[in-house]
Amino acid sequence: MNQKQMEEMLTAACKKDLASCTDQEIYTGLLHLVKDLAGTHRSDEGKKKLYYISAEFLIGKLLSNNMINLGIYDGVKSILDSHGKSLSRIEEIEPEPSLGNGGLGRLAACFLDSIATLGLNGDGIGLNYHLGLFKQLFKDNLQDEEPNPWIKDTSWLTKTDVTYEIPYKGFTLTSRMYDIQVTGYGNRTNTLHLFDVETVDESLVTEGISFDKEDIRKNLTLFLYPDDSDKAGQVLRIYQQYFMVSNAARLILAEALSKGSSLYDLPDYAVIQINDTHPTMVIPELIRLLTAEHGMEMDDAIQVVSRTCAYTNHTILAEALETWPMEYFKETVPQLIPIMEVLDDKVRRRFDDQSVAIIDKGDRVHMAHIDIHYGFSVNGVAALHTDILKENELHNFYQIYPEKFNNKTNGITFRRWLLHCNPQLTALIEELTGSGFRKDAMELKKLDAPEFMNNMKTLHRLLAIKDGKKEDLALYLKETQGVDVNPQSIFDIQIKRLHEYKRQQMNALYLVHKYLEIKKGKKPTTPITAIFGAKAAPAYVIAKDIIHMILCLEQIIDNDPDVKPWLQVIMVNNYNVTLAEKLIPACDISEQISLASKEASGTGNMKFMLNGAVTLGTDDGANVEIHELVGDDNIYIFGDSSETVIQRYKDGSYCSRAYYEADPSIREAVDFITGPQMLAVGSKEHLERLSNELLTKDWFMTFPDFDAYCRAKEQAYNDYENRTEWARKMLVNISQAGFFSSDRTIEEYNRDIWKLD
Repeated sequence: MNQKQMEEMLTAACKKDLASCTDQEIYTGLLHLVKDLAGTHRSDEGKKKLYYISAEFLIGKLLSNNMINLGIYDGVKSILDSHGKSLSRIEEIEPEPSLGNGGLGRLAACFLDSIATLGLNGDGIGLNYHLGLFKQLFKDNLQDEEPNPWIKDTSWLTKTDVTYEIPYKGFTLTSRMYDIQVTGYGNRTNTLHLFDVETVDESLVTEGISFDKEDIRKNLTLFLYPDDSDKAGQVLRIYQQYFMVSNAARLILAEALSKGSSLYDLPDYAVIQINDTHPTMVIPELIRLLTAEHGMEMDDAIQVVSRTCAYTNHTILAEALETWPMEYFKETVPQLIPIMEVLDDKVRRRFDDQSVAIIDKGDRVHMAHIDIHYGFSVNGVAALHTDILKENELHNFYQIYPEKFNNKTNGITFRRWLLHCNPQLTALIEELTGSGFRKDAMELKKLDAPEFMNNMKTLHRLLAIKDGKKEDLALYLKETQGVDVNPQSIFDIQIKRLHEYKRQQMNALYLVHKYLEIKKGKKPTTPITAIFGAKAAPAYVIAKDIIHMILCLEQIIDNDPDVKPWLQVIMVNNYNVTLAEKLIPACDISEQISLASKEASGTGNMKFMLNGAVTLGTDDGANVEIHELVGDDNIYIFGDSSETVIQRYKDGSYCSRAYYEADPSIREAVDFITGPQMLAVGSKEHLERLSNELLTKDWFMTFPDFDAYCRAKEQAYNDYENRTEWARKMLVNISQAGFFSSDRTIEEYNRDIWKLD
């Protein structure tokens, strides 16, 4: 398509001359144009199809990403420029779909992109949440939550004619399927199927994000991860999960039958990837449908389903492996209970080990156990994570099914996290290496060559791009959050879900330490801006206390003229994909400081390195593989090993109070939390609770790593002063980021697990 044809199509979509269109009219026209173009690439080729079922798909804004994948971004931008229109301003109009929270959902979105890019026959299946997780607000230095609506009359959602009757105890809900097109880079268009219930009522939400959790007809698809701190919330989770998988199972069987499957040969027509434990009920539901509605014998149905389903484990945290009381299933989906009892009985007949049972002695159903016993593949998401699953967390299962276990190190889609959010860096790489990296990320390795690493002009251009991105971020934060940021400072960034194992609290304690050092006259050579972005689950009290500590510290420093020129702390409001696209290209130091053995993988670490940030982190998750690729000189690794941490948990030897008593720096920083400056701007209840948690528990071992963290951080700050050497570190990281392409990950999934045509 030439430029003239593109302009004619865009003008027709907008229904008037482009120069006279408002930004909103151009956005609407572009949305329709992109949907039409994407539809021409839709294909169901291939006998066997992948169904990727996930509770989250954090897809971010789609307009520019889709235009890049369709090959029209540059042309559209040029056309709009010629008519005095700004594509970047038009992009801001688009609401971000509230369909995910953190890494799990962002990974699922990257995977769908790569599945389409590689031309594989595969679709996603999830739920159409109306109000997302929540919109984060800060009031009195505390997190507050509001609904985050995103569905408008004109959106990427397409209403379909597909509906199903979903049975619950005492009532039935009629579902409706909505589709979002998933464009691949230079390839086919696949689909994200999102199921909804048309009786949902957004007015059910009253104060904040409170709502009647028992009115299932009206609340089922309101929120992602509704508060499950009470029974009603937990039961609602089961209603949601069953709704997702029952619709998925019916869609999968219908599509297989339409292609000529007898259903006894279902594995030849379908493969189901269960993304974490939320979609686990698809296993008993498929068995139920095959037996109750398609006349299959129970043993045959179990065998068919076990050859169709595969499971991805995303966590080492025991509390994240879902278990539900059997009584909850009796209240919600009693039709699954006979199936789950048969599945459990078969396991008990084969194995004496009670730890591998599906229904434990407390009458709780272990969802991951269903996945492992009745799926044909179990994969971790980073080399270390998979090893820990085999050797510790799931060792008993690994002894039974060693052939099922495999690793698939996570990846990210380069189209969004380089081409879209950092076109300046993209242009430099293309100039140096050619355009092959756009399709084959391993071509980034061409950057690791003496003619680039030792070329002062190239290194200074790389630094200039980073400086420009820091200025862009400073302007964006001023415009959207009212915050003034020094773009000449070191940007030290930690953006991820707020959880104690990710250890935002350790970063905050360091910043207290740094604040006190500056007050003593020890000023850094270059000012430091520490940026956080994170949402805490509404019922996660300590996580919200950590946010409170960071916000209080931000206020104290902002009001201290002795420290403010040298140190700034910022917690961005309502962190999401859109903010990540601004923060990641501007980052100098990427904080990946989870307690070793606790982060399954991480994907933010990959996005940061791709954009030239240098990692400060523990040897945990995919940091291990980043470390191996970039070498000791281009990453800052600190802290106890996963082996040490695991042993401490086993022998119960850790005592946080002992570290507090022995280390003056820890004592000074912790005492500051409940000191007069913090209490003057914060809540005594929240600050004392956090301090007490650290002193009496510190479950994720902040104190043992604190001194090493401080030293590694100071070393990174010192090394930053040698700008040429720092630029080389940046270039090494970019050159080695290709391994972490989600295209590579999906190729491995397909080769080893899915085996699509």
